[in-house]
Amino acid sequence: MDIKTATALRRLRLVSGPEAVSFLVLLVCSVLKRTTEFNAVPVMGAIHGVLVILYVIFWADAWNRVKWPFRTAALYLVLSVLPAGGFLADRRLKREAEDAVIASRARREGIVNA
Repeated sequence: MDIKTATALRRLRLVSGPEAVSFLVLLVCSVLKRTTEFNAVPVMGAIHGVLVILYVIFWADAWNRVKWPFRTAALYLVLSVLPAGGFLADRRLKREAEDAVIASRARREGIVNA
C-alpha cells in the first residue's frame, strides 16, 4: 500500500468516528427539542452536516485510491447514514489497513529472503 492510499484510508477513519458521534448527538438533540425547551438542533445539524460532507469527500478519495469493488464502496457510504455506522466503518477500515500492512511486509520479506 502506498502512502497516498494509506493516508486516504486514515482520513476516512479519522472522520468516521466524529461523524457517528455527531449523528447520535443530533438524534438526542432532536428528541430534546420536542420534549423540552432545549434546542441545539441548528448547531448540531450544521456540525453533523460538515462532518458528513467531509466523510463523503474522503470516501470518494479512498474509493478512488483503494479501488474497492462497488459493493464495498457502497457499504462504506451506507454506513455513513446509519446511526453508529461510522463506528462500524472505522472498525472495518482499521482491519483493512492492518491487513494491507501485513501483506506489504510479507511481500517485502519474500523479496528480501528470495
